[in-house]
Amino acid sequence: MSTTTPAPTPSPGVRYAWYGALLVLGALVGVAGSLVQAAWFPGGLLLALLATAGLFYGGLRATGTQVGVASAGGGWLVAVVLLSLGRPEGDGVFGGGAGELLFLFGGMALAVMCATLPRLSRPAP
Repeated sequence: MSTTTPAPTPSPGVRYAWYGALLVLGALVGVAGSLVQAAWFPGGLLLALLATAGLFYGGLRATGTQVGVASAGGGWLVAVVLLSLGRPEGDGVFGGGAGELLFLFGGMALAVMCATLPRLSRPAP
């Protein structure tokens, strides 16, 4: 019978650094996913959603809190929404269609699923 001890929870300073890094990574994954999901549909959509899920779950594991998921999700959502707005001239990253909606709603659903996963157990003193 093997017993494993949970990983120690990072200090608050380290967690705040992770939150900032996850915010930036979320924006980068949102931009990359927005470009890939339309380029190689439907494989690009699957790849973009897998990268999004990996980022959100990684944020949960790296920080040990749901705030890690929220910071990554916030960066992702801001990037995707800004890219979907387009410009007054009519140029935009999203052309309209089912793929863009699946990417947007699928990413939001993945963020909610990762945020509602059980918290990591804290080590016993």
